[in-house]
Amino acid sequence: MHSTHSSALTVRNALIFDGSSPELTEGSIVFKDGIIAEVGNVAPQGEVLDVAGKTVVPGLIDAHFHAYAVGLGGFEVERGPLSYAALVGAKRLESALRRGFTTVRDVAGGDVGLSRAIKGGLFPSPRYYFTGPALSQTGGHGDPRSADLDLCFSHGHMCAVVDGVDELRRTVRDRFRTGSHAIKIMTSGGVVSLTDPIRVPQYSGEEIRAVVEEATRRGSYVAAHAYSPEAIVHSVENGVRSIEHGNLLDRQTASLMADRGSYLVPTLATYDAMNRRGAGLGLNPVSQAKNAEVLDAGKSAIELALQAGVTVGFGTDLMGDLEDEQLAGVRLHTEVAGVFETLKSMTSVNAALLQDGAIGRISAGAAGDALILDRNPFEDPAVLWEEERPRTVIHDGRVVR
Repeated sequence: MHSTHSSALTVRNALIFDGSSPELTEGSIVFKDGIIAEVGNVAPQGEVLDVAGKTVVPGLIDAHFHAYAVGLGGFEVERGPLSYAALVGAKRLESALRRGFTTVRDVAGGDVGLSRAIKGGLFPSPRYYFTGPALSQTGGHGDPRSADLDLCFSHGHMCAVVDGVDELRRTVRDRFRTGSHAIKIMTSGGVVSLTDPIRVPQYSGEEIRAVVEEATRRGSYVAAHAYSPEAIVHSVENGVRSIEHGNLLDRQTASLMADRGSYLVPTLATYDAMNRRGAGLGLNPVSQAKNAEVLDAGKSAIELALQAGVTVGFGTDLMGDLEDEQLAGVRLHTEVAGVFETLKSMTSVNAALLQDGAIGRISAGAAGDALILDRNPFEDPAVLWEEERPRTVIHDGRVVR
């Protein structure tokens, strides 16, 4: 929700992680008019919070979120009542905010109506960037039909089936007309789709280039769902900026991503959660088998990416009842990358990915978003993910009550 008044808030005696430096600093942070007005040894203004012994980090950013994911996939998600999906989405967004995620990027779903409700302050929510339904080829990861179903499917709330250069261009232009932040495409098989092998690249190079060309002309970019080296290479060589998941990444492909300046947005939370809870929630056996194929590889992908110099963001990709696993994703990422890299991924790196210089940092002029942690995460990493530990969220310069 966006601030409409000028009351100030001062967080005093803070140990501050600014979003990019491993060196923590001590001082005060003054929030005013929805932004960070001053940082350092400054006079307090307005309401004062004394946080001695606590650490303040920028508001966290989840770059792979799904507001409309009311289930684990299929027609329940795609063709159920949009009114229900929007109401569930509002709850999912509020829960994310209360965990400390003050910005999310919805990369398969969302729309201008949900965005308008957030901007109008109709419910508590992080800053919201959406792509609209992800684009999939027929029989691709966004096509929910099983092989034995003879029915038409053109679009749902999270995915749309769009084939061919001309139709893709028209669809991308319409996405930007209706407020999309970026474009999401499916360029490999996936876990919840039933008819596509995980490794096989999807969409032709010509089709991907057409989408990238339209997005680039709008000053935006393309994010691609891609698991295998073959699919990642196919995506990156045709201009995709953000690779989502990337679990089966190898060293050679990581090097290509680094050379091209592509981001990797791993989503460890979802595979771990589906492995533990998917069967009990009715996840299709086909999807359970696919999940097992990519589960253990996800951590190796982050290690290879960091070694190669790939810029690594952070996402969760949680569907249905698994949405409460968001902070477990922080734990899993930290186990691989360490506290500093994980904090950077969730703040300054994701801010750069989203092309928003106002978020992901604690400095004068930045958006008024911050998370106050009970302890120093560099000394006590579990403070980042243990839900029972006290945390205070500041969004748009005000404490989220």
